[in-house]
Amino acid sequence: MFYTAIYESPLGEITLAADGENLTGLWMDKQKYFAATLKGRIEDKPDLPILAQTKKWLDAYFSGQKPLISELSLAPAGSEFRKAVWDILCEIPYGQCTTYGEIAKKLALRMGKTSMSSQAVGGAVGHNCISIIIPCHRVVGSNGSLTGYAGGIDKKIKLLELEGVDLSRYFVPDKGTAL
Repeated sequence: MFYTAIYESPLGEITLAADGENLTGLWMDKQKYFAATLKGRIEDKPDLPILAQTKKWLDAYFSGQKPLISELSLAPAGSEFRKAVWDILCEIPYGQCTTYGEIAKKLALRMGKTSMSSQAVGGAVGHNCISIIIPCHRVVGSNGSLTGYAGGIDKKIKLLELEGVDLSRYFVPDKGTAL
């Protein structure tokens, strides 16, 4: 059983999902893989404590504060590999960016491997089911490309601007998977 609520954000409508105790999903309207991890019965329950807590977290975030990810109980559904990537995403500081390649290097080190595929990392980043809170918008291409955001490149730019990221060193690619 999953419980959902709608949050009206400056980026548009956001759907929140929980298992009763933990946040399991956060998707922007028309996001790629929207609600892909919601399997089974779904009930609208905006007053559920974890969903109410998430709304307050988002209020703080969108008002320019820096709420901590650890303030919320998260339980994203995914493989162990994806969860390992998402754990690294949670370590990216507010207002900073990293690359898919840097995440791949960290993950390889943690897994005791000599290397890891940046493309595999990109796939895991793209399937992040708790957008914004697990900050996949802070990941960019090694060449400065802003590609790769399932919510859309326009929303990625707005989130980075909200966090005060200097976007002058980044660019929007002509082609990409998430433009």
